[in-house]
Amino acid sequence: MDIEILLALQNFRDGIGSIFISFLNKMTFFGEMNTALVVLAIVYWCVNRKVGTYLLMGWNGNRLVNGLLKVTACVYRPWIRDARIQPYPPTKATATGYSFPSGHAMTSASLYGGGVVRKEVPMILRIALGLFVFLISFSRIFLGVHTPQDILVGMCSGLLVMWLTDRLLKWLELHPEKDMTIFVAGAVLAVSLALYAGLKSYPVDYDEMGNLIVDGAKMANDTFKAVGWVLAFLVGFILERRHINFSTDISLNQRLTRLVIGLLGFYAINLVLEPLLKAWISGPVGTTICCFTEMFYIVYLFPLLFRYLDRKATV
Repeated sequence: MDIEILLALQNFRDGIGSIFISFLNKMTFFGEMNTALVVLAIVYWCVNRKVGTYLLMGWNGNRLVNGLLKVTACVYRPWIRDARIQPYPPTKATATGYSFPSGHAMTSASLYGGGVVRKEVPMILRIALGLFVFLISFSRIFLGVHTPQDILVGMCSGLLVMWLTDRLLKWLELHPEKDMTIFVAGAVLAVSLALYAGLKSYPVDYDEMGNLIVDGAKMANDTFKAVGWVLAFLVGFILERRHINFSTDISLNQRLTRLVIGLLGFYAINLVLEPLLKAWISGPVGTTICCFTEMFYIVYLFPLLFRYLDRKATV
């Protein structure tokens, strides 16, 4: 059934549906990892610290869930399962590894669906955010790189994690002294995932050219990205909460200053520091350190810097 749906969409896409390709290819961009990190950072630094913390925690939780499901199910991409599936080439080039569940669907559920599950968000905005989640997720099956169950499970599990994150933070408001409980539980889950992904066995299948269809070691390495992000978030969350506690109740000029300086720093880490780290420290350790560095910068290091600059400006 899932393959038949993809074939029907493919026929539509290759016919009159071609007018939607450009739009939906752009929509898929909003579910990319780097896009998510930038949007999360902007909300956290410049818009609303509380909402940003919620989105960051939920997104990191979804990274763990997505990694666990992918390396457990080990489902191949649609065109591997059925040669009749011909994905949109530019999208296929970035669709690597296992298919189930969709990482884009879970990212969109974290980033934009986070507002859908919060009742205090105006209904019209919740509807708009829900539509955005749907379009990003639908783009993945329209372009042929995921099946319907990939995106349905991705969306549903992503929204569930966001709902649980909302409950967890409301519980923490009532029990602020319990933040270390969240830290320990999250760290245990992250390390457990790393061990599980690194030690489990993976399918060993080859294509007609003799190439390994999906490299289990690479999938494990991708899972270590989530581990690095989560551990950095947890450490930064505790440190920021206890020692900085910055405010987003600031002027427009201050918001813009934070935005420009913060993004310059983020891209310096992403484009300059991380390649140097990967060249120096290869394998899972290097991957984990790189992802730890960029998340720790977002959650703690840059807030520490602009808190210091804010204090200097008031002297």
